[in-house]
Amino acid sequence: MSEKAEKIFGIDLGTTYSTIAYVDEYGKPVVLSNSEGMHLTPSVVFFDGGNIVVGDVAKESSKIYPDEVVSFVKRSMGEADFLFEYDARNYRAEEISAYILRKVVQDAEQIMGESIKDIVITCPAYFGVNEREATKKAGEIAGYNVRQIINEPTAAAIAYGSVETSGKKTVMVYDLGGGTFDVTMIDIDHDAIEVICTGGDHNLGGKDWDDRIVSYLVSQFQAEVDTSEDILEDPDTCQDLQIAAEKLKKSLTQREKAPVSVTHGGERVKVELKREKFEELTGDLVERTISFTRDMLDEAKKKGYDSFDEIILVGGSTRMPRIVSRLREEFSVEPRTFDPDEAVAKGAAIFAWKLGVNDDLVRRIAEKTGIKAEKFDDVIELTDAVQVTIEQLKEAKQQVADEFGYTLGAVERSAIKVKNVTSKSFGVVVQNNEGKELVYNLILRNSTVPVDAKKKFYTGVAGQETVLIRIMESETSEETVSFETAMEIGTAVLHLPAGLPSDSQVEISFQFNSEGRLTIIAVEQKELRKVDVTVDTSSVIRDEELEEAKKRCQALVVH
Repeated sequence: MSEKAEKIFGIDLGTTYSTIAYVDEYGKPVVLSNSEGMHLTPSVVFFDGGNIVVGDVAKESSKIYPDEVVSFVKRSMGEADFLFEYDARNYRAEEISAYILRKVVQDAEQIMGESIKDIVITCPAYFGVNEREATKKAGEIAGYNVRQIINEPTAAAIAYGSVETSGKKTVMVYDLGGGTFDVTMIDIDHDAIEVICTGGDHNLGGKDWDDRIVSYLVSQFQAEVDTSEDILEDPDTCQDLQIAAEKLKKSLTQREKAPVSVTHGGERVKVELKREKFEELTGDLVERTISFTRDMLDEAKKKGYDSFDEIILVGGSTRMPRIVSRLREEFSVEPRTFDPDEAVAKGAAIFAWKLGVNDDLVRRIAEKTGIKAEKFDDVIELTDAVQVTIEQLKEAKQQVADEFGYTLGAVERSAIKVKNVTSKSFGVVVQNNEGKELVYNLILRNSTVPVDAKKKFYTGVAGQETVLIRIMESETSEETVSFETAMEIGTAVLHLPAGLPSDSQVEISFQFNSEGRLTIIAVEQKELRKVDVTVDTSSVIRDEELEEAKKRCQALVVH
């Protein structure tokens, strides 16, 4: 293999576990082990004096040092008010996530014997602009070039499509992980993956099932020793119960009942939890996923999809028997478990590999045809727009295969087309005739990306000097929604010419690209003054704070 050839790796940055993968010379995704010999690395960070420890050791240390350990940080991505304090210093979710990325990448580098620079990171389909930007910043803090953020169900579908060759089909990907839930309708063909619509909740996952077990164990302990004490206020007891709950949940996947001992304040109580009781305790959580699934299917019907061929289960939490039985009851389809722990990482690796091959093919074909490579993002787009002979295309593919050490067949299979959708709606704050503030959505949820939308609005009073454009994100599919149901993710100010009458036109354009970046252009129609802004939300780490986090991360050794 040429020394110049550099792979792009795919990373499943999970709530509970993280995984890294790449594509080998035959075009097959390979998940890499960590330094402990495991494919899954717990997404847990332990601040141990001047050291950062990530993974199994950090998870075990949470029992002894609960105040120095951070878990489930993915649920706080993009939240401005999340701060973890250690040794008189505050850490944002992005920086803590960067340590997890450093761990999985460093371990992969040891196995591969090469430096890793370029990565693709997955995120829940239901992540909005804030969370996606925060995920990208985590990769930058860790010192990597984040080529793209892609949706977890899309990645799983890519992995599924790489091994499922029975022809075109529509699948529903039900993705229940440790901390997030996504459900997505996807069209899969041999050369294309097209997302139809998506839904879910990034605060619903296996941890919530664990928490129900914890509450049950507490109630059983209290009843046995006749106390009303909240034993979860003891950090050590709380950590013990969280770890015990996760083990119980996994045991009940295979067994009808499982025992556990609850120890606190010198008292020890043995509790036996039956699967039937566990399913009773968590029944409403299962129903929440079914409700989100129904909502998603309603959206799919609006786009002409009244049915699907298969249900694909992704995420470790789908191993719970009740998930399978409830889906079977609801949809009369036998759910199919597909590589629940590794499918997302493998799909991310295939997508990352596609990016690398695509970049090189575009560059080589551009050289042969004399056009500018930067005009085209995709080799299929290039060959549709420019006359390229079969010989030129084949030669370019062979050159890419030779440089990267791939087989020609693998390069041929890399030309899969991926189409995604927006998981949120995006709009601006406007006033109706009664002066009430509303949100007008220019881009509706589940629109195919990239998407451009324009709308003319009007100034409210004569002589208005500026227009404050408040950029809003919401989870509705309606064009107009109440202000209270949306969240502000950015602002822009457009300066107007003097002396404009009321009802002067201002055209606002929204552009949402395939990488999840939102750009807004506002133009007043008299002198064509405009403001152009790419949303870089204030709730995400930035500027001096971002640079300081990068320096800290690069200076630390992550174990």
